[in-house]
Amino acid sequence: MSRVGKQPIPLAPQVKVAIDGRHVSVTGPRGQLERDLPPEIAIVEEENRLVLTRPGDEPRLRALHGLSRSLVANMVQGVSAGFTKTLEVQGVGYRVQQQGPKIVLQVGYSHPVEVDPPEGISFSVEGTNRINVQGNDKERVGQVAANIRLIRKPEPYKGKGIRYVGEVVRKKLGKAGKAGKK
Repeated sequence: MSRVGKQPIPLAPQVKVAIDGRHVSVTGPRGQLERDLPPEIAIVEEENRLVLTRPGDEPRLRALHGLSRSLVANMVQGVSAGFTKTLEVQGVGYRVQQQGPKIVLQVGYSHPVEVDPPEGISFSVEGTNRINVQGNDKERVGQVAANIRLIRKPEPYKGKGIRYVGEVVRKKLGKAGKAGKK
């Protein structure tokens, strides 16, 4: 069996799961998430945990087994605790402000860039250079954070731009670094 797929998913007491064929609906204190699983993967709730099984041992089925288990586990974690991605704005004069639910970025363009949160996502700003993207759907939180990062990706010479907290940006030497080599 798949090492990921064979692990059962523990359910918190406040999380309710409804299984209708291949449609899985998970409800918790932070909302509700739904997803259709591949038809080959079977899901069963037993003793406050979810167990996913597959019919055979083909490589495609093994891959779907681990993927499906991860997706359902992320749904369970999302409705109980939620997910957060933190971005950091670096650069002279670069800053972020929160105006109601949206954020306003000043990152070197001639105009401020406004970002409205999609449904199910919320923003919070720490100081003038940290953005927290929060929500219950891990996939949507990651995509919104990636879209914000694309507004001004970190450049390789000075490292200015928007990056994930903990992301390492490799810096280039530039023209001055070539002058010493012969």
